[in-house]
Amino acid sequence: MKNPTTIYDVAREAGVSIATVSRVLNSPHLVNSQTRNKVLTAIDKLGYATAAQTSAKFYSSARRIGVLIPFFTEPSFTQRLRGIAGVLNQHDYEMVIFPVDSKGREQSYLQTLPLRRSVDGLIIVSQVLDDTIAQRLVDHHLEAVLIEFNDSRFSTLEINDVAGGTIATRYLIEKGYKNIAFIGGKAIPTFGVDPITKRLAGYKQALEEANIQIQPELISEFTPQPGEFFRQLIKIRKPLAIFAATDLQAIAILRETSLLGLRIPEDVALIGFDDIDMAAYFGLTTVCQPLDESGRIAASLLVSRLSDPSQTLQHIELPLTIIERETV
Repeated sequence: MKNPTTIYDVAREAGVSIATVSRVLNSPHLVNSQTRNKVLTAIDKLGYATAAQTSAKFYSSARRIGVLIPFFTEPSFTQRLRGIAGVLNQHDYEMVIFPVDSKGREQSYLQTLPLRRSVDGLIIVSQVLDDTIAQRLVDHHLEAVLIEFNDSRFSTLEINDVAGGTIATRYLIEKGYKNIAFIGGKAIPTFGVDPITKRLAGYKQALEEANIQIQPELISEFTPQPGEFFRQLIKIRKPLAIFAATDLQAIAILRETSLLGLRIPEDVALIGFDDIDMAAYFGLTTVCQPLDESGRIAASLLVSRLSDPSQTLQHIELPLTIIERETV
């Protein structure tokens, strides 16, 4: 019988120290990507993951679900976590949050979690899986559910962001507005999914369908300071309608209208996107995506697959609806 692969074998194959292999498995974000990839290649080649999993039998009964999520303090992600936690609590699973704040951290988690076996399953929120990482999850039998990204190898939940942008803009058009601005996110994303660009595409599509000329000066795809862009807009057009690609951007605009003494919706009509909890407080008309429900569904799908891996994978497109309040 062949002796099992050891950490010494992996270190020798990768040309690194045993301590480095240990860091890759336990604190991957502390290891540079080149070294991490060398170690992971050696692990895959030698089959060390199987040995690591055998030595981690403790975790198989730990009942832990990992949630890989960016910026988890932002309202939309907090609501998803709320939905996930509600289901996991009912099934006695502990929720372990892996916060993603950079491409490097995203990659380090996704590359090593299947090998560490510290969780029974994963819910991956707003992350883009490349083929190598996705296949590693499959090969090491780590069940996962994806939110906001589609991959046929996993159960997935998505919304149609292009359609959402079209719905929001069409709503403003039907209210009689011609001068419709678009204000996007705070910054160009360096990792994860990019819903803002898709919502902008939907905005343009709705204008074209209505034979309304697209005015580049009314568009800011990524706006670190939405208030500053808004003040420039008011100098160009009034009355004005604005589609803000997130509720947080819309709320920032509401503050500016108050400071400038503008009336809502007489001078400025405004629609947001997400329907975070604060939207109702501000009376914000918005495109509602079911944030809490997406978390509940994702957790339910994962728990079901863990109890019965033969269950069919699900690919769900969640509905979008307009919530009418006082800003249009």
